[in-house]
Amino acid sequence: MRFSLILAVLARLNLFVGLTMLAPIIFAWQDNGRDFVPICIAMGITLAISGGSSLIFRTSKGDISHREGMMIVALGWATAGFFGALPFFIAKIFGPMNFENLINGYFESISGFTTTGASVLGATVSIESLGKGILFWRSLTHWLGGMGIIVLAVAILPYLGVGGMQLFHAESPGPTKEKLRPRIRETAATLWLVYVMLSAVETLLLMIAGMSLFDALCHTFGTMATGGFSTRNASVGAFHSGTIDIIIIVFMFLAGANFSLHYLALTGKLKAYWKNSEFRYYLGIVIASVLALSAILYLSGTYTSVVDSIRYGAFQSISIMTTTGFATADFELWPIVLQLMLLTFMFIGGCAGSTGGSIKIVRIVLLFKYAYRELFRLVHPRAFASVKFGGKVVHKDILESIGGFFILYMCIFVVSSIIMAGMGMDLITSLSSVAATLGNIGPGLGIVGPTEHYFAIPLLGKVLLIFCMILGRLEIYTVLILLVPEFWRK
Repeated sequence: MRFSLILAVLARLNLFVGLTMLAPIIFAWQDNGRDFVPICIAMGITLAISGGSSLIFRTSKGDISHREGMMIVALGWATAGFFGALPFFIAKIFGPMNFENLINGYFESISGFTTTGASVLGATVSIESLGKGILFWRSLTHWLGGMGIIVLAVAILPYLGVGGMQLFHAESPGPTKEKLRPRIRETAATLWLVYVMLSAVETLLLMIAGMSLFDALCHTFGTMATGGFSTRNASVGAFHSGTIDIIIIVFMFLAGANFSLHYLALTGKLKAYWKNSEFRYYLGIVIASVLALSAILYLSGTYTSVVDSIRYGAFQSISIMTTTGFATADFELWPIVLQLMLLTFMFIGGCAGSTGGSIKIVRIVLLFKYAYRELFRLVHPRAFASVKFGGKVVHKDILESIGGFFILYMCIFVVSSIIMAGMGMDLITSLSSVAATLGNIGPGLGIVGPTEHYFAIPLLGKVLLIFCMILGRLEIYTVLILLVPEFWRK
């Protein structure tokens, strides 16, 4: 383990975090200079530390090993969260700079970079009372974390002098890895190009629908990254616009799909969507969930209009399933069956290769196929049965990896929920807070519902949920592997 190489890469990665603070500085300046100085100081500290470290370790180059890649990615997200929290600390958003408020700031920053969207704002300070510079930075952390800081570095920092393959695969450890271009850097750049193009289109459409440039950018960042941070306390529902709802619904759905398919579509291969088995399952599950929620909303009398039932049912089901977390209604006021359905959706997630979190469609489908195969073998013990996906036989190593992931995911969910309950949280809050942070969704139920916040969670509970957010964003293996003794043995 070459720690000098690890520190060199981390320093260069965090240069990105510092340089991207230029954007919120511009909005702070336009907002009568509000929070201009705190953001400038935060940027200066970030650039000084990361730049100085880059100079100290500038001679550390070479190909990154698998173990070093895992370490860089895990520490990369943790350190990015620290530097990303500096504007919150220095601007004293949460009050005096004590240990509890440091944790609150780090929670908000990690929630942004992991595209979770769980916020501790709302109790001591209203979101709408914050300056544009801080709000823009808060949303920008979403957008950077959505496609991945590591992927961004691989795309535009070839001068790092280190191999990008291990970083790219460690940061994107899903069950499928699409290589669109011959070189890994070109693949990363291609994915970011698609990401930027879709973001530009959504921003333009939201402005046409009536949003300001500031609000359009912030909500685009939250949509494309499937994050969920909004500039309003009432989230998207504050705009009271069916047109805005429809635009965000469409782009949440696109963000939950594999970005490789978007690239193929942009090159004229529109049939790539339907040819992809996971996308067909994704589309089917989304349609079924929208129809189910909308029907129950209408039949239960929650909304008297069919149009309103479909509008709110579609928005909330897609928002939760894609792990975006935007809200247009307080779904805690909906029938219990719908709340339970939304809690279930938190475990589904989008497609592999999307910016969504949670378990992912492909894993869930393969788990069901594997379970059905075992039932089939009980009936026909001598028959040869294989698990197929997309017309191809799935290798047993992939099935074992998915099975291991699912077991770890559920064990972490159960243990973390028990710990949260042990801290005095009620059952609904304990379950949904862990499900919402581990799945990178944001709002849950109980005291962390869509109109609530995470401020009331105990300090140790926030630390646990921070860990859950990082675990969910890096899909568990990349983080937990650091705790395995064999990882550190030569």
